[in-house]
Amino acid sequence: MPLSLMYITNKPEIARIAEENTVDRIWVDLETMGKERRQGHVNSVKSRHTMEDVSAIRAAVTKAQLLVRVNPLYEGTKREVDEVIARGADVVMLPMFETAEDARRFIDLVNGRAKTLLLAETISAEEHIAEIAALDGADEIHIGLNDLHLERGMDFMFELLADGTVERMGNAVKKRGIPFGFGGIARLDEGLLPARHVIAEHYRLGSSMAILSRSFYDSWVEAEPEEIKSIFRYGMLEIREFEERLSEKPKSYFEDNRRRVAGEVRDIVKALRSKR
Repeated sequence: MPLSLMYITNKPEIARIAEENTVDRIWVDLETMGKERRQGHVNSVKSRHTMEDVSAIRAAVTKAQLLVRVNPLYEGTKREVDEVIARGADVVMLPMFETAEDARRFIDLVNGRAKTLLLAETISAEEHIAEIAALDGADEIHIGLNDLHLERGMDFMFELLADGTVERMGNAVKKRGIPFGFGGIARLDEGLLPARHVIAEHYRLGSSMAILSRSFYDSWVEAEPEEIKSIFRYGMLEIREFEERLSEKPKSYFEDNRRRVAGEVRDIVKALRSKR
């Protein structure tokens, strides 16, 4: 089964191009609280999307689902959740939660009006993942490698894939029959850790979803519409054709790829540390 691929943008014209090229979800990102403090020292996506962007993207897409990430739990969460659902969100994502009780509060606020996507990206959420996955109303769980690796004091987010953390968390979620995903992917042969190797790990682990990273296409970079269409057309075609080939691979292929990823991650971490 092909991965459900998600792309972050608040630009309607790019959202339409993405959905035309089999991107499954367009992601409007309202999370701002605490993000600069956590990620200010790293080159990560820090969106400045607005509620008006939710409506604009809703009007722009007809086939792709609209995913909206709200802020971490605070006194205004109910208002945010109510408004993004009223504006047409199909899926609402909660970031930076700590416990099953946090997740339960969010699920109760959504109250079945949209799908819930829990972004497990804290050490506490990792430790409580089995309890979180057991909650009624937890529709999907995404393992957030960026913030989790930062809290762990790691150098590279895919260390969490190489050291078995993603596999342990994913297995706990799968036991409850809940779809899970992790991390982001670039173009097939691009990225510090090549996307084809990451995608093969998604298939080995039974993951259902991934984010198309800024390395796939950075929507903040000005480009002509035809260039953007070409990037999505050929980039997504490469990924989907690779997925078809993966469906025919034997188990040994995926075990070899697991070892390859572990070695590549070790080399990447070594190189990153040598630059300090």
